[in-house]
Amino acid sequence: MCKSSTARSGTSLFSNVRLSENLDSIDEWNWKAQSSDGSDHLEPAYNIHVNGVLHCRVRYSQLLGLHEQIKKEYGSNVVPAFPPKKIFTLTPAEVEQRREQLEKYMQAIRQDPLLGASELFNSFLRKAQQETQQIPTEEVAIDICLCNGQKVTVNIFTSYKTEDVLDAVATKLDLPDDLVGYFSLFLVREGVDGSLSFVRKLQEFELPYVSITSSRSSEFHIVLRKSYWDMAYDSDVMENRVGLNLLYAQTVSDIERGWILVNKDQHRQLKSLQEKGSKKEFIHLGQTLKYYGYIKFDPCVTDFPEKGCQVIVSAGNNELNFHVKLPNEQMKEGSFKVTRMRCWRITSSQVPIANGTTNPCSSGQFEIKLELSFEYLMSKDRLQWVTITSDQAIMMSICLQSMVDELMVKKSGGSIKKMLRKRHNGSIHRSDSQQAVKSSPLLDSPDSNREQIVKLSTKLTSVSLRGVSASNLANNISNYAFEGIGDDDL
Repeated sequence: MCKSSTARSGTSLFSNVRLSENLDSIDEWNWKAQSSDGSDHLEPAYNIHVNGVLHCRVRYSQLLGLHEQIKKEYGSNVVPAFPPKKIFTLTPAEVEQRREQLEKYMQAIRQDPLLGASELFNSFLRKAQQETQQIPTEEVAIDICLCNGQKVTVNIFTSYKTEDVLDAVATKLDLPDDLVGYFSLFLVREGVDGSLSFVRKLQEFELPYVSITSSRSSEFHIVLRKSYWDMAYDSDVMENRVGLNLLYAQTVSDIERGWILVNKDQHRQLKSLQEKGSKKEFIHLGQTLKYYGYIKFDPCVTDFPEKGCQVIVSAGNNELNFHVKLPNEQMKEGSFKVTRMRCWRITSSQVPIANGTTNPCSSGQFEIKLELSFEYLMSKDRLQWVTITSDQAIMMSICLQSMVDELMVKKSGGSIKKMLRKRHNGSIHRSDSQQAVKSSPLLDSPDSNREQIVKLSTKLTSVSLRGVSASNLANNISNYAFEGIGDDDL
């Protein structure tokens, strides 16, 4: 995906501890430590995973130290209860009880708008990540890919957090400070066919260099992409030359990958604008096209309108768009507006991998199954749960949360620039005003006259949990942009 080029100067969390939508789980690990008398003993420790990948390993005593720091900084009245210390060696049942208590504790911290976004909590996870992966603090070069495939190499320290790396890239590209918040860094996986699969938006609790290095695979890249959804903010970005080039590159890439649909007449217009170098006009035309600004996910499975349906999900324009293949091979398309989602949740479970025997569990190997479920207002008085089974469920949840955040800031008259620069995983409080939302039918036949185009021209470049049942769901994430629907709007 990335190609060398000279740049201008310029959900859950613990393996078996379920946390927020973008953190996985915790499982037990024995950590060798010394007692006060000098004798060795094994101190229980825990593996923390993000999207099924080991993020860090921490001991109970480290988590206790974090708890004491948070309590000192924010007061005992806002900090959840922490599993107590035990004098004697824990029994297996007590070990499991403590793990469950840590699960609840870390989930409560991460989902708290104040504590979960605190530098104290995030720096703890970053330090633990660096120590676990045994990467020393030193100056290194890291490659960041632009949407057109260009590779920008920046010099950073391994201890740089996500915001620091983003700032370094912006400086290298000569992107103004007031536009940096319009962009984010994403971890993506590139397929052998050049397809892109979004893994997650890099968060402030991780070190990008450590995250990409610990993946130990050349198929993973860090990509710079715009982080907002409302195309009205494109005008802010296009006022700057670098911002215009970045937005243009993303639009071209999304068209080439088929994320934005183009018919033959639109293709001719786009090609003409591209040949003239009319980047702003190119983007303005792109804004009129279907799925402009959407993120397209890999094919997955949904239970709507019936169980077992194959679906391609796209996120954008404050909705999740479904392109569903029904069991009778009929294709249907529809959208779920984020303002009609009362809440959503992530479910993570382990399922045995079949090894050719009649008993899949005999292999002893498991794979992680992630599900995103949201409660949707189908009609005035009818709410219905819709579930998507996808490896990218956490990324979908992050998209929904960022849409809600953006909507709430816009409704309250706040600054989108400030929100983008300081956005975190906490909820933005819902305003008192409510508006009814009109929406199209949930599923409709796709437009047969619209053609997908692969290339414009050769110049257009581009929560691992332990075995839990599917019913054992994470806490619901409330949607503060959920709006009442009136009779006239249904």
